[in-house]
Amino acid sequence: MIDGNAIVYCEGAFNTPSGKTAHGLVRFTERYNVLGVVDSRYAGRDALEVLDGKTGNIPVFESTRKAWETLKAKGQTASYFVMGLAPDGGRLPAVALDDIKWALQQGLNVDSGLHDFLSEKPELVSLAQAKDCTIRDIRKPPHRDVLHFFSGKIEEVDCLKLAILGTDSAIGKRTTAWIIVHGFRNKGLKAELVGTGQTAWLQGAKYSLVMDSLINDFVAGEIEHAVYEAWNNEKPHVIVIEGQGSLMNPAYPGGFEILAAGRPDYVILQHAPKRVEYDGFPGYKLHPIDQQIQAIEMISGKKVIALTLNHEDMRPEEIPAACEALTAATGLPAFDVLYDGPEKLVELLKSVTSD
Repeated sequence: MIDGNAIVYCEGAFNTPSGKTAHGLVRFTERYNVLGVVDSRYAGRDALEVLDGKTGNIPVFESTRKAWETLKAKGQTASYFVMGLAPDGGRLPAVALDDIKWALQQGLNVDSGLHDFLSEKPELVSLAQAKDCTIRDIRKPPHRDVLHFFSGKIEEVDCLKLAILGTDSAIGKRTTAWIIVHGFRNKGLKAELVGTGQTAWLQGAKYSLVMDSLINDFVAGEIEHAVYEAWNNEKPHVIVIEGQGSLMNPAYPGGFEILAAGRPDYVILQHAPKRVEYDGFPGYKLHPIDQQIQAIEMISGKKVIALTLNHEDMRPEEIPAACEALTAATGLPAFDVLYDGPEKLVELLKSVTSD
């Protein structure tokens, strides 16, 4: 069920790795009806056209005020102001604070997935109370009383479980996970996404957790619980688990808990062939993809069944050759599901479900 109409704030970060939350909301969300995006660098453009070269009818505005006034004049009133920024460390840029204040003064509810909790800033809380609106900090850790410890109940889950891991952070794992889920659904199979970050929650993932906001003791248990609940409640054919970071990323070494606690049957590995260094860390070269595959398979005891391509810095005509090169280097089928759609990959995965 849609929470309401939203303006997504992404000043200075849209179409960069630090704008990945906004990107997710522009491409797909079941939580909001996105009316517009704020980033002065792309003002006047269609947000989805900027990202994917497709028409999405979501305009980009030069400022929050301009977005509000233009949309209101067209009879489109937003009720949510969503922080679409995902900067390193999850810190709130100082420039964004005035926009948040202005949004609250208009009576907009504010949702944020940053590590800087807006609900702990007295001035913002006072504004929200005065205008009878809410501030939701998606990354605020849940109380320990409601967290789950690993129990082993994951072994009861008898549907196909797929983990979408990556060779780096901010490489498109969540986008690929959603595309695969929708690909299965389009084929008449029941598929559920288990989201593991704040953006998946903002996109409306019914079964989700925010891994990097949890006390470490409970990460495995929360992953297990989300997968179990998705299976127990929905009885899907497939559960797709969103990855976080990458096993060898120096700042975001994610994925181990997903392999250990989610216990996927197979792994799909997302890779950006043009990326040389770990995102945001010059001098830290990406480990070769064959080493990353070996590490995943050694840790999990499960196979990487396919590769998915992030085509950043590529022209469309380069994509088929890049997929062929990955297959030649690894022996694994490679797909660009964002560019070509998920049909071929889903057919491969469907054959696994029937084995």
